[in-house]
Amino acid sequence: MMGLLFTFIRILLSFITVSGLYLISIKPRIHGRPDYRPFFGHMYAHRGLHNMDPGLQKFKNISNSAGQADVPEKLPENSYAAIKRAADLGYGIEFDVHLTKDDIPVVFHDDTLNRICGVKGRLKDYTYEELLQFRLLGTQEHIPTLSEILDLVDGRVPLIIEYKVEKNADRLCRICDSILSDYKGLYCIESFHPLAVRWYKIHRPNIVRGQLSEDFTRKKLNIPYFLLSHLIGNCYASPDFIAYNCKHKNELSRTICRKLYRSLSVAWTVRSQEELDNVSRSFDLFIFEDFVPSRQ
Repeated sequence: MMGLLFTFIRILLSFITVSGLYLISIKPRIHGRPDYRPFFGHMYAHRGLHNMDPGLQKFKNISNSAGQADVPEKLPENSYAAIKRAADLGYGIEFDVHLTKDDIPVVFHDDTLNRICGVKGRLKDYTYEELLQFRLLGTQEHIPTLSEILDLVDGRVPLIIEYKVEKNADRLCRICDSILSDYKGLYCIESFHPLAVRWYKIHRPNIVRGQLSEDFTRKKLNIPYFLLSHLIGNCYASPDFIAYNCKHKNELSRTICRKLYRSLSVAWTVRSQEELDNVSRSFDLFIFEDFVPSRQ
């Protein structure tokens, strides 16, 4: 009987230890958090308020909250025109930033140019001047620079800026931060790569920073993606918010970060009013695409 009791105690202590280490490992920033409140009251347009299917180059029927067609132009994702449209209508904006071969931060999502520009090659292998020859989805829009977009928005709406890291986290963060340091508007940064989030922890702790993730284990089975899926290692970068795929809203670590640690929770990417209504109680901020929400 005593042997069974000792075995039970060892198992219990092991469980408590493992659980404690897990809770420590997923812990976001708790102390010294910046003020989140200015980011509330906005819905965030994913890559701007665009309306073209990147695969088919097909016009999408985006309507405003009154149900009327509101976007007559063809607006590619992450384009100057799509971001202008979102800002003009008062939506917050999420967009992506890459570095060119000559270290110019540009607003573009993919690592490669094929899907959006119809040409082969990786964006990082082109200089900015070389990229200017390409157009977005057959329109007259070119790949804009981060500086162009900041000048366009000019503080009118809050921005969620995603850093696309390709083994260049330190350089990308340093260059973008140098540009953003002169920007007077409200912004935060996010990245799938913990090194980019950690850079802000060390160098710009006053800037709101977020860890992007989703449940990668549904399609990728390796240790790095398992850790990222379950936010194990959050303590390394101490994000202020977790931006998670809204389809995986019930993932345990994300839920613990929001409910136990009171971390800001951002949903990406909501693609219909029905989906928005379904996840509205599980997240705090919402990044949307393919429709215009009926509420701000």
